[in-house]
Amino acid sequence: MTKQQATWSPYDFNGGTCVAIAGADYCVVAADTRMSTGYSILTRDYSKICKLAEKSLLASSGFQADVRALQKQLAARHLIYQHQHNKQMSCAGMAQLLSNTLYYKRFFPYYAFNVLGGLDNDGKGCVFTYDAVGSYERVGYSSQGSGAKLIMPFLDNQLKSPSPLLLPAKDAVTPLSEVEAVDLVKTAFASATERDIYTGDKLEIVILNKEGIRTEFIELRKD
Repeated sequence: MTKQQATWSPYDFNGGTCVAIAGADYCVVAADTRMSTGYSILTRDYSKICKLAEKSLLASSGFQADVRALQKQLAARHLIYQHQHNKQMSCAGMAQLLSNTLYYKRFFPYYAFNVLGGLDNDGKGCVFTYDAVGSYERVGYSSQGSGAKLIMPFLDNQLKSPSPLLLPAKDAVTPLSEVEAVDLVKTAFASATERDIYTGDKLEIVILNKEGIRTEFIELRKD
């Protein structure tokens, strides 16, 4: 008789897709609002975008319990920073803090795939993309999550960034205007929603520029 053994995993995969695009004076961060497990939809209205600081937005897909734990840890560390320095952390500083926080948990990682977007100290858009254990890179655009393998080739085709190996180094920001970037994100998600069962319901788009932050929503497929 075959011995049966129950298995248990501390992780789940809740799906979802995140995208960020950096421009000359803006940053667009977008994510769908569907949260799933297997073939079940847990909720159709779950925001994957978190405001970490005045000029930093974090979009995360993966296991949403780990994402929440990570967001709370970053919020606590940022509060300590504000008390010690009497100012908000810069986007580059937040990027390093997120990297350190993920790497600290590398032996039992947060099952979270993150894109950090915001404005740097010069007012330029910046996007940082991560793996699960904190390795990161500043790029002009990025996508993470279940639909990333569908969206990244499309963004590469439309926005192809210069190689970081080219000298002299070129800016990673994209040449699009803010309106064009938002339209591109909408097109990318409309396409990914057709092919990925974990992406859909609604698209939340957060635009960060020198005027502040504004949010837009558009409907996606619900099946």
